[in-house]
Amino acid sequence: MNTGQAKPAGKAMRIAVIGAGPGGLCAGIKLRAAGFENFTIFEKAGGVGGTWYNTRYPGLTCDVKSYIYSFSFEPNPHWTNHYAGQPEILAYMDRVATKYGLRPHLQLNTEIVRAVWNDDHAQWHLTTGDGREHIADAVIAAQGMFNELNWPEIPGLHDFGGTLFHAGRWQEDHDLSGARVAVIGSAASAVQFVPKIAPKVEKLTVYQRSAPWVAPKEDIPVDAAEQERLAHDPAALEQLRQQIYDQLEHVITFADRDLLAEMTKAGLQNLEAINDPALRAKMTPHVPFGCLRPLISNEYYPAFNRANVELVTDGIAHIEKDGVVSRDGTLRRADTIICATGYQVRKYLSAIAVEGRGGRTLNDAWAKGAEAYLGIMVSGFPNLFMMYGPNTNNGSILFMLECQADFIAGRLTRMDRDKLARIEIRRDVMDRYNVALQADLDQVEVWQASCSNYYRTPSGRIVTQWPHTMGEYHARCAEQDESRFAVEKRAG
Repeated sequence: MNTGQAKPAGKAMRIAVIGAGPGGLCAGIKLRAAGFENFTIFEKAGGVGGTWYNTRYPGLTCDVKSYIYSFSFEPNPHWTNHYAGQPEILAYMDRVATKYGLRPHLQLNTEIVRAVWNDDHAQWHLTTGDGREHIADAVIAAQGMFNELNWPEIPGLHDFGGTLFHAGRWQEDHDLSGARVAVIGSAASAVQFVPKIAPKVEKLTVYQRSAPWVAPKEDIPVDAAEQERLAHDPAALEQLRQQIYDQLEHVITFADRDLLAEMTKAGLQNLEAINDPALRAKMTPHVPFGCLRPLISNEYYPAFNRANVELVTDGIAHIEKDGVVSRDGTLRRADTIICATGYQVRKYLSAIAVEGRGGRTLNDAWAKGAEAYLGIMVSGFPNLFMMYGPNTNNGSILFMLECQADFIAGRLTRMDRDKLARIEIRRDVMDRYNVALQADLDQVEVWQASCSNYYRTPSGRIVTQWPHTMGEYHARCAEQDESRFAVEKRAG
């Protein structure tokens, strides 16, 4: 999946890339490598990096080891920890954007809010938030899963009299020293920032709906000497990447019962860091390991041994001007409420108003849950490609993004070579793929347990997870069967 220098320009196809996170950057790099230069990367934020630009809460780190949270064509020997923090990852993305010549293609502070397919001209008409229009022959939607904040629906939340913000848009200028803080949610972000803010606040109350599994974090600092060794020995760096990749491949399908038992045991042992047995019982998960997204931390559980930290599991009745009222009627006063409630991960591209052939909207097409072919193409929406689309979440997302970017570059290269006006996944191919995919998802036992996770829609369909290995996904994306697609030549 390596990329080299860009081939000579000359391919005239106009391509719009939506989002300058890891997916959009990878798409841009692969486009240049394939000889496409007439593309624009639209980014609604003020810089590149996506989630790593927008999300800056204390303690934010990657939950996949850093050495494989980097592109294969740009391995990084200079990570300072095995699980890199947000500043390092953002700096890496910045370097990648510059090194691979993406800066001239970036249009920052520009949000695409609408995309409409014009069948007569085989073009996409894009509209920005300020009403400007752009025309593209092909669109690569790279917003991913972590694009739209998920706010809890709690009566009175937005009438709170203190400071209210979402962990995904942390208010860095808001001083929490001596504050009374309520945290709504106990999943991925809370597990990371709660231990960081606990020592500085007067009172910290965490409202937990479901106890997550929190496994020990095998984080290892990387000293300067080791960084230099890896920098001067690319083979050693690649060997380390491969070792981590192989370990992750063995874990992500949850198929090894012995390994699953070991991970469950490690999670239960991690809980022993909580001194109070009654509190420990409240924080012990009642679902199989893997049913909820597994988290990693050595600091989260010990934070609850502090006298100023309280866990509430009664549920929230409503919010008042000066605090949070739980279902037992107790008012706990707060100056600041932080919502650690994640993202609208099941929306994908439907967060934008997208209209395909015949005026059919993507929201209509996905009424029972998002689906696509390889998470990349949707029947009825020609020349539209997605990065980190439905059912592509597993392992290292950067690996998955490279697979997708290579697939997309391959289809666009065919369009240019064969003078195609449009390319679209055939409906029967997409349907067969998704029937088989859902059957495979049904075989992942831990995902069938009754737990409140973000994987499944109300209709029962799992729309986020990939049930196989990363290697299997790479093989599927690399297939060369062009009969899967419906195409139409350009006139003339």
